[in-house]
Amino acid sequence: MPATFSRKAAGVVGLSEADLREGVIPEGEGSERLDRALARLWPDLSRSRLQALIREGQVTLEDVPAGDPSAKVVGGQRVAVSVPPPRPAEPEPEARDLAVVYEDDDLIVIDKPAGLVVHPGAGNDSGTLVNALLAHCGASLSGIGGVARPGIVHRLDKDTTGLMVVAKTDLAHQDLSAQFADHGRTGPLERAYLALVWGLPDPASGTIDAALARSERNREKIAVVREGRGRHAITHYRTEAALGEREAVGLVRCRLETGRTHQIRVHLAHRGHPLLGDATYGAAFRTKANRLEPEARAALDALGRQALHAALLGFRHPRSGESLRFESPPPADMARLIAALTP
Repeated sequence: MPATFSRKAAGVVGLSEADLREGVIPEGEGSERLDRALARLWPDLSRSRLQALIREGQVTLEDVPAGDPSAKVVGGQRVAVSVPPPRPAEPEPEARDLAVVYEDDDLIVIDKPAGLVVHPGAGNDSGTLVNALLAHCGASLSGIGGVARPGIVHRLDKDTTGLMVVAKTDLAHQDLSAQFADHGRTGPLERAYLALVWGLPDPASGTIDAALARSERNREKIAVVREGRGRHAITHYRTEAALGEREAVGLVRCRLETGRTHQIRVHLAHRGHPLLGDATYGAAFRTKANRLEPEARAALDALGRQALHAALLGFRHPRSGESLRFESPPPADMARLIAALTP
């Protein structure tokens, strides 16, 4: 088979900026269809994909655009194919009941339930908060902040519950993104979470300042690393109540100064106080559940996730400048666990 090569197309007439493949039609017995010849040259591209590229004008034959997949070609002719990069799939609207706390023309605040993924990704092409928001908000949300994550300026883990704000206009998206990037250091953003942790933190309140990065042992986990190797992360915490009888459990209020993936879960586990129900960062504490009172153990089993809730969200309205502040009590499953742990 004749040699072929690929490079990034940049300013090539008639071809988009993409993966540019160039080669020579293989010698054969007479003429054959263009799409068949290209499939022999580049077997990693299906004939249907090649046919679409030909019709889209992404194929040239002897430097002339070829628009007909059935056009006859002969051995020795020069051919080039531009393969555009894959575009992110555009989420489809999917009707779903949302707990709307506040909504106007610029933004919407919702109380996210457990089990709801925020935006589409690997293994979650549908059934996400974005799908539900597209159905609820309609065209006002489309395209704001990108195709795959329209309107999203911050996120919560799948099994973390609580308050989220979503932008519905470019103005709101830009302003809210800036507020979340500042994390309340100089601006009005305020976020607080309630967590149930194994044991009672000592001291009862304080600050955890520990850099975070993807774990080298398990790429699905985040780990505390030496400063300079990861991203700076700061969590302020305060113990609200001492719960449990045979096994101590702390009800802890956390305030984020940075917003890293799994930050609260990793920081508290690093201090020796992983969240109840956290199978990722608290697996070593699983046997502690056996020391809980029967009612509390049953409530923890029923929870089936990390005990973490985004209870407070405050920010400046992007258009009016008004200070908005919302509070959400723990959801029913976490509230039952708190009640069962209360002496």
